[in-house]
Amino acid sequence: MSDKLSLSRRGLLLGAASVGAAAVAGQASAQSAIQDIINAPRRGNWDDQFDAKASRTAAAVSSNNPVLSPSNVVYLQQAIADYQQIVSAGGWPQVNPSVKLRLGATDPAVMQLRQRLMISGDLPQSAGMSTAFDSYVDAAVKKFQARHGLPQDGVMGEYTLKAMNVGADVRLMQLTTNYDRLQKTPTDLGRRYVMVNIPAAYVEAVENGRVALRNTAVVGRIDRPTHAINSKIYEVILNPYWTAPRSIVEKDIVPLMRKDPTYLARNNIRLIDGKGNEVAPETVDWHAPKAPNLMFRQDPGKINAMSSTKINFHNPNNEYMHDTPQQGLFNKLMRFESSGCMRVQNVRDLVTWLLKETPGWNRQEIERVITSRQNNPIKLAEEVPVYIVYITAWSATDRIVQFRDDIYQLDGNNQLALQTTAGIEPISGSVDDDLLPR
Repeated sequence: MSDKLSLSRRGLLLGAASVGAAAVAGQASAQSAIQDIINAPRRGNWDDQFDAKASRTAAAVSSNNPVLSPSNVVYLQQAIADYQQIVSAGGWPQVNPSVKLRLGATDPAVMQLRQRLMISGDLPQSAGMSTAFDSYVDAAVKKFQARHGLPQDGVMGEYTLKAMNVGADVRLMQLTTNYDRLQKTPTDLGRRYVMVNIPAAYVEAVENGRVALRNTAVVGRIDRPTHAINSKIYEVILNPYWTAPRSIVEKDIVPLMRKDPTYLARNNIRLIDGKGNEVAPETVDWHAPKAPNLMFRQDPGKINAMSSTKINFHNPNNEYMHDTPQQGLFNKLMRFESSGCMRVQNVRDLVTWLLKETPGWNRQEIERVITSRQNNPIKLAEEVPVYIVYITAWSATDRIVQFRDDIYQLDGNNQLALQTTAGIEPISGSVDDDLLPR
C-alpha cells in the first residue's frame, strides 16, 4: 500500500492506544452521554410519533461504495476507534422483550432497545426514551437490520435479536479481525473487478472505484465451503454443459441412480468414457464399491444445473459462478447451500457487464444465443480480476459499519456464528450447485 493508505498492525495498536487513553480520560463524559440518553425527554404514545423520513433510513445503508478498497482500511480503523469508545463507556444493554417487538408494541424492553440503538448510532437521541415502539424505532431497527444483512421488516425476530445482543466488545474484536483481512487486499484492484463476499453472500461488479452492480448470491455451506482466492475471470459460457465433479458423482449421483435408474436420462446427463464415446447407463454396475470412472455431463437446457450461464476464473478448486433454475433460493436469509460454487441472481446483468468490452457481445446478442440453447464459450477481450473474500465487518466512505454472520466460524467467537449452517441439508429438489434436482 502507499504510505498514505498503509496502516500496519503497529499503527493500529498505536492508534488504539491513543484512543484508549482518550477514552479513559473522557470516560466520565462518555458515561454522562449514556445517562443523557437514559434521561432524555419521554415521547408520547407510538401513534403520534410518525415521521415519513424515518422509513427511508434503511435505504441509506445500501450504497455504491465497494467493500474492497484500499481507503476502506482507514474507515475501518475509524470504526475500531469508535467502538473502543463504546466499549470503554460500558457497551450497550441487552434487549430482553417479553413480547415480539414491532411497530405499535408497548413494552418496557423498548427502553433498552432505544438505548441500544442510540449507542450504535442507529437511532438519533432526539427520538427520546419511551416504552412505545414508534416509527422512529421502526426505522432504526430497519437500519440495524440493513447493516447486518437481515430482512428489513422492522420486527425484532430471532436473528435480529441475536445480532442486537452481541456485545460491543465482541463486535470490536470482529472489526479488528477484519482489519487484518482487509490489510491483505491488493492496493491496485484494477479498473474493473468483481468481488464475491462469502459471508454477505453477494457479488459486486466495481468500475472506477464505484459499485456498478450488486447481485445476490448463494455460496458454499460450511462442510463444502467456497474458497477465498484472488484470480481473474477469463471466460463466459452461454448454455454451458455441466460436468459433475467427482465428489458429487460419488456422494450424490451414484446413490440417486441406485434408487432411481432413470435419474440420468430424466436430467439429460450423458456418460462419456475416456475416448469420448457415450456409455449407456444400464451397462454400469451402480452397486459397485467405486463410482464408474466416466464423465457425467449434462446437456445445455432449462434444467441444466447452471441454467443459462457459467463464468470461469482461474482456480484449483473447480469453482465457478453460474446461473440456476432454482431462483427462489435467492430469497432465503441463509444462502449458504452450495458445494463451493457461486450461484448469481440476475447473472445476465453481470455477464453483460463482463462482456461489454468484448466486441460483438451486447445484451441483445447474449439473449439471442441463450434462446438458441447452443453451447457457446466466449473468451473475454481482457481478463477481469475477481476477489473472493471472507469479510464479516467493514466500513466505507459513508462510515456506516456493516456486520455479517461468521458463517464459517473463522472470527474466533461463537456468538458471531448466528446462523450456523452445520447440519443444514440442501432444500429437497434444489440444484445444489452442481447437485442436480431430485
